[in-house]
Amino acid sequence: ISPAGSPFPPRGGGGARGGGGARGGGGARGGPRGRGRGRGGGARGGARAGFKGGKKVTVEPCPLPGVFICRGREDALVTRNLVPGESVYGEKRISVEDGDTSVEYRAWNPFRSKLAAAILGGIDQIHIRPGAKVLYLGAASGTTVSHVSDIVGQDGVVYAVEFSHRSGRDLLNVAKKRTNVVPVIEDARHPHKYRMLIGMVDVIFADVAQPDQTRIVALNAHHFLRCGGHFLISIKANCIDSTAPAEAVFAGEVKKMTAERMKPQEQLTLEPYERDHAVVVGVYRYWVVLGCTGLYWVILGCTGRDWEGLGGEKTTGLGTKMGILG
Repeated sequence: ISPAGSPFPPRGGGGARGGGGARGGGGARGGPRGRGRGRGGGARGGARAGFKGGKKVTVEPCPLPGVFICRGREDALVTRNLVPGESVYGEKRISVEDGDTSVEYRAWNPFRSKLAAAILGGIDQIHIRPGAKVLYLGAASGTTVSHVSDIVGQDGVVYAVEFSHRSGRDLLNVAKKRTNVVPVIEDARHPHKYRMLIGMVDVIFADVAQPDQTRIVALNAHHFLRCGGHFLISIKANCIDSTAPAEAVFAGEVKKMTAERMKPQEQLTLEPYERDHAVVVGVYRYWVVLGCTGLYWVILGCTGRDWEGLGGEKTTGLGTKMGILG
């Protein structure tokens, strides 16, 4: 879907959004873009109403699980509404016939969501899928959280951390109707304060534009992200160093991630939806095989819970473990 064909008007000419207010322990929301995504599989149904004038549309599955493309006079990114009949931020809803029933989808505005901008930019994987457990840092009023809630469905859960009490009130209202959203009104810099509320998660998405945002994500990853889990970090260059070129800032943050055993796998800028923003996707505490002799092998970097899942003895903490092959 090209920005020119998007039904969503640019915010501030497509520039960066917000200044630097605190969000989930961190501030503004941001991200740049890439190539443009318009792929999908077979079409589903004809809608009773399109975006304008009751025109018929079709909905195609996107290559990313739980995300769809609405094809019509105006193409749009959509998610299947977990709470039919309800909008979260005034977004358009599309009802599509599916056999004897109808399915409702919600338009996902890339000018109001870094994750949507990354998807339309052509990101390969977001690792957020039906049934996933997601920790969302910098949830704000719940705009993107609501779409993540749609994607993971009733079998998944979204732990939404937001520091601002004003935004937190809106987030609480979203959670009242979406039972898979767990709001946490707390500073993401102090994950120990909410450690009793959150279990191990599969994915961390962070939209906390603060100078120490990589440290914030790493602290939460050490507490909650399973070994082999994934992270997505939205980086706003100006919030980290307003004097350096954006690409240099992004490279510096990637280096910090590597030092925290967070292995970046993909980087994408978010123009034209956001200026001087990037999203970095990676894997957490990837396995490092130190050696293998006969029937024994050694792995560095697993937690006790992960090691137990591999059939080893139950341990705690980090470090080097040895196991028996087979």
